[in-house]
Amino acid sequence: MEFTPAQVLISNGAKHSIHNVIAALCGPGDEVIIPAPYWVSYSALVELAGAIPVIVPTTEASGFCMTADQFRKAITPRTRLLMLNNPSNPTGATYPVEQLQSLAQVSIEKQIPVLSDEIYEKLLYKGSEFRCFASFSPEVAARTIIVSGVSKAYAMTGWRIGWTIGPVDVIRAMDNLQSQETSNPCSVSQHAAVEGLMGPQESVEAMRLEFEKRRSYVMDRMRPWRNRFQITFIEPGGAFYVFFNIAAAFGRPLAGGCVVQNATEFCTALLEQTHVALVTGDAFGAPGYVRLSFATDMETIRDGLDRIESFLSA
Repeated sequence: MEFTPAQVLISNGAKHSIHNVIAALCGPGDEVIIPAPYWVSYSALVELAGAIPVIVPTTEASGFCMTADQFRKAITPRTRLLMLNNPSNPTGATYPVEQLQSLAQVSIEKQIPVLSDEIYEKLLYKGSEFRCFASFSPEVAARTIIVSGVSKAYAMTGWRIGWTIGPVDVIRAMDNLQSQETSNPCSVSQHAAVEGLMGPQESVEAMRLEFEKRRSYVMDRMRPWRNRFQITFIEPGGAFYVFFNIAAAFGRPLAGGCVVQNATEFCTALLEQTHVALVTGDAFGAPGYVRLSFATDMETIRDGLDRIESFLSA
């Protein structure tokens, strides 16, 4: 796809970009549709604009992907935006191309803009295919604001460079807003981001292959947990997370004799007993689930899974 400079805005990280989109398009009383599980900041950024998050639950059975019918039913006269993350944090889910296209058709039919957070687009695994949401047609592109950045594919989290690509009038409004929030993204970081984007890409593929190796190891270790501990999950098609249901562990003794009643208590007990950090699904709009990140070295992953297994085995 081709865009003009007037359709692009560089910001201080993708989170800043998302804030700009919401603040430019939404105000008090407006509604923003968010499929759950969702990245924790989505609902908070909507609320900061005075708007109302409309959470649409998805399930393991659906691959944690919202359907076109769910999207259509969630729309009201106050709907201003759909927030879509593909591949997804926290689930690692990837939308099938046909399902994305059906969502795009609803956005045209109902004239709903779509914030498409595509920051994990280069971290995909076998069997998954990425498709930019704006690419389905000119009509879809006219309603799509793409958000991305260098923090994932280029491992440049601390450099704080993100961007939005979208319709000229939306980008102009976001630019007006950002000019009052900050003078500019760090110039040194901008040059570093250009080197990442325009330079050799072999390191990106090498990192993706390493993540794929870690993913395969984690899946091999966790599949037996389905029968052993009644833990359920989908196998991630992208990003570097596994999102799994640990509700079967509630109300029974775990390591150290502790008994937990929800995912937040589970994560706290696991941290205190084994020094392993998972993130509670309560923060992602998915009670009963926890998120594991495999964005670390294999030795740490192996040790962490050993400790989680021992914690559950008690």
